[in-house]
Amino acid sequence: MAIHNDLGRQGESIAKHYFEANEYEILDENWTYGKAEIDLIVYKNGLMVFVEVKSRSSVAFGRPEEFVDRTKQKQMELASLAYIEMMNHQNEIRFDVVAILFTKDHNYTLKHIEDAFWPEG
Repeated sequence: MAIHNDLGRQGESIAKHYFEANEYEILDENWTYGKAEIDLIVYKNGLMVFVEVKSRSSVAFGRPEEFVDRTKQKQMELASLAYIEMMNHQNEIRFDVVAILFTKDHNYTLKHIEDAFWPEG
């Protein structure tokens, strides 16, 4: 398996533990709808949060959160609409990004960006 895939899986695991530690319920992981995938879907106090996790080992090409481009946002929006309908969720939603930057000594920093974007509709 490619190193970047390992890094991505490790980042998603860290993000999952982060949300659990902050008392979110994990509803789904790597949920797919067509070609779209949502890394984590979490829930707390009536709020459903769709989360994109981006992990990088360097900022040479940009910070992890900068890789959630408009195309990815649109895919997440489409998938979220299907998920909301499937779950019959009638409360608030939010789109978050968790950016994880790994260091050479296997440490990391985690940046949770709430309301990272909102679909343009």
